[in-house]
Amino acid sequence: MSEINLTFYEMWEKIISCDRKYDGLFYTAVKTTKIYCRPSCRSRKPKMENVEFYFDINEVERDGFRACKRCQPDIEHSPNFSLVKSTINFLTNNYKQKLELKDISSHVGVSSYYLDRLFKQETAETPRTYLEKIRIDKATYLLKYTDQTNIDICYEVGFQSPSNFYKVFRRLKDCSPTEYRKLNR
Repeated sequence: MSEINLTFYEMWEKIISCDRKYDGLFYTAVKTTKIYCRPSCRSRKPKMENVEFYFDINEVERDGFRACKRCQPDIEHSPNFSLVKSTINFLTNNYKQKLELKDISSHVGVSSYYLDRLFKQETAETPRTYLEKIRIDKATYLLKYTDQTNIDICYEVGFQSPSNFYKVFRRLKDCSPTEYRKLNR
């Protein structure tokens, strides 16, 4: 499996918030306990300096880590999980591009209707909503840690127009990008 385009700190934020969207895309390995988990695991969070991230379950096991008994990252929970995981991986790595459902479905090799229905069944949201959340996650990271303008961030995270960026940002974060930056600096 290819690596996803996330920094160490972005992955750290995902495990702190127990973000289920990233399950199967990367694994959190704790050096002190030699246990690895899913990003959504509800077990006590380790210290940041004791964490390593892996993108491949075989690699993490080769390095001597064992699966968490609570979140069971070594077990896939659904026969359709690999298709959904492939879609999530594609969205995470290509969020900057203009993507339509037909592009996403052709990448994973199923019809648009089937992908939309299956993805919603597994994640409780559509691929488009999921893509918007990835883009807004990236935007919030850039708003917190860079001095880029809102317009630059809008285009960098894959939105095609500032008005759509502002609308989606406000819907998902209950504030404007400018307000978010002021609150989180």
